[in-house]
Amino acid sequence: MTKPVLVFIIGPAGAGKTTVAKALARSSRTPLFDMDTLLRPAAEKIMSLAGLDPNDRDSQVYKTRCRDLGYRITMDAVLENLELGLSALVVGPFTKETEDPEWPERELARIGASLQDVELKVISVYLPDDRAYQLRIQQRASILDVWKLENWDSFRPSLRRREIHWPIPSSALLDFDNSGPLTPDKLEQLNRLVFGTSRTP
Repeated sequence: MTKPVLVFIIGPAGAGKTTVAKALARSSRTPLFDMDTLLRPAAEKIMSLAGLDPNDRDSQVYKTRCRDLGYRITMDAVLENLELGLSALVVGPFTKETEDPEWPERELARIGASLQDVELKVISVYLPDDRAYQLRIQQRASILDVWKLENWDSFRPSLRRREIHWPIPSSALLDFDNSGPLTPDKLEQLNRLVFGTSRTP
């Protein structure tokens, strides 16, 4: 039986993680789990009940109350699919998690699996400079980005590219410059990394 593929699509806010993930999911017909989407209803309720801004995604209060919950919700859904033998695309920054070499094994152990049972891949999406991030965030005009733009100097350090400390071969990691259009050739490159073949229509 072919191993399921677990693909983390990571990167800073504004890099275009979700755009890349949706294109890859559409072309490969692979289930997609976006942490922002899965957490949003719970985060809005938690923040509102505390008398706080339901659109806050950047304060320390939000991170304390909601951040780990979002990753738990997301990974529980992902693990359920892996247990069924289904591949999964997962979207999120995963900043703390990628610094912990043992995190993937601990997660897979929840379903009695290990890295021997799943093909782990990472697509690290990035833009070439801070200005490109700022323009992208301005253009998407999300209410969730108001704090980022109003506090740019404080937010900007979070845009740095991060090293992945997970025990995966270099062939399973792709640094993906998402500054230009997501062309069919680029999408084919992503499919080849993830699945070993092109699945682009």
